[in-house]
Amino acid sequence: MSGEEPVGAPPPLAGLRVLAVEQYGAGPFGTSFLADLGAEVVKIENHKEGGDVGRHVGPHFFGPGDSHFFQTFNRNKKSVTLDLKHPESRTAFAALAARADAVLDNLRGDLPEKLGLTYEHLKAANPRIVCVHLSAYGRTGSRASWPGYDYLMQAEAGHMSLTGEPDGPPVRFGLSVVDLMTGLVAAFALLAGVLRARETGRGMDLDTSLFDVALHMLNYPATWYLNAGATTGRAPRSAHPSLVPSQLYRTRDGWIFIMCNKEKFWGVLADALGRPEWKTDPRFADFAARLAHRDLLTELLDAELSRRTTGEWLERFAGKVPCAPVYDVAQALEGAFVAERGNIAEYAYADGRRARMIASPIRAPGVALPARAAPAMGEDTEALLREAGYTLERIARLRAAGAIAPEPGATSPTVPAR
Repeated sequence: MSGEEPVGAPPPLAGLRVLAVEQYGAGPFGTSFLADLGAEVVKIENHKEGGDVGRHVGPHFFGPGDSHFFQTFNRNKKSVTLDLKHPESRTAFAALAARADAVLDNLRGDLPEKLGLTYEHLKAANPRIVCVHLSAYGRTGSRASWPGYDYLMQAEAGHMSLTGEPDGPPVRFGLSVVDLMTGLVAAFALLAGVLRARETGRGMDLDTSLFDVALHMLNYPATWYLNAGATTGRAPRSAHPSLVPSQLYRTRDGWIFIMCNKEKFWGVLADALGRPEWKTDPRFADFAARLAHRDLLTELLDAELSRRTTGEWLERFAGKVPCAPVYDVAQALEGAFVAERGNIAEYAYADGRRARMIASPIRAPGVALPARAAPAMGEDTEALLREAGYTLERIARLRAAGAIAPEPGATSPTVPAR
């Protein structure tokens, strides 16, 4: 027995239903992992506010209300329109929650209570419901009602003080890394909560926040400070604070990042450079010596590496010295290894058009993972409300009252042919 799933086996999270009161980046990124693995993720969108704001984030669009940004975070999901400020929408949401495993929101910390998204509000409809709350600063404390965004967290949690060159200004990470990490943490919390609820029959509230995750991401520099009083700063060339060589070096045509993070790799690098004598040079004999002489070693390595192009060094070092080229976004996506790994996938609209995106980083051999484009706003409203017990007449009354969006069609995105 190989232990592999038979071809055509259901995705790992098939049968998991999540109501996602989410928008923009952090929440949708977290639930995208669930949706990519087969969970039924139902986005709850306020049609009176244009739905998820991510639908309108440019500069690139497939069609009205269907930005590239939105597609990135919301493929494989469904969409229901509900204005949760409306009492009839709240009733409808409870009916949907009765048939769900979990609710995930990424709202301001004071809003889940106001909108009835906590376990206390929903347990009557479903005692097993797990309610995960992703906020900026948490649902308790002096900042519960504060709005907050990724870059603010990078600034306050010390990330910017660790990024960039020592003589330059503080620098943020090139991507919204706190948003992305917090979404992933929320998805992890959701799965943990559902696992417990299925064992006990009782759901719960679980909380995470951008600030808490950003602080947690300080990780080992935080432990160094808390136990040794050491404040980590920036090092030139994105260097590791103590391991040498582990940084950027110049080549004939650009840069290469080399990471000799084990002692054995230093000897391999010295031999590959044709400098075996460096292995026994007392200035470079071990990590401590190389750290003490880092500036000198940087000059020597720059000189040697500048004799060849980055590509030539990659061929020479391949599989022996841990290293990587420094690519821009286009080069990263067009790389041969990306094609070899099948990291780019196509996600299909109902009309057959396609959106190309990076595939899930989780591999499931023998399993056909979903590959649907993100939904039009509210396209699943009627079907899911009918499933929850609503008649067509009652749904019509919800539309008339403004609790859900008008008949679909006017806001459905159109996608230009590729």
